[in-house]
Amino acid sequence: MNYPISAHTPKGDVLRQKFVDEELIAAAIVGVVDVARLNGQSLEELMAEVLADDALLDSKQRHWLSEVVAVAWEQLPS
Repeated sequence: MNYPISAHTPKGDVLRQKFVDEELIAAAIVGVVDVARLNGQSLEELMAEVLADDALLDSKQRHWLSEVVAVAWEQLPS
């Protein structure tokens, strides 16, 4: 997945931190959902991207992330 940084993502030095906290992860997920919606993607299309094989996450991690993204999609206002 290749998404630009959303307006919901904290700016500045936060992006350069060695350690990522839960708020930054949550902001990134919100940003991905926002951008997907702005691009006219459906939840199913976004889920396919999240579940696509990549070098960063293993299958179990991708499935966990897809569940988190689906919850965010449903909870966030359109």
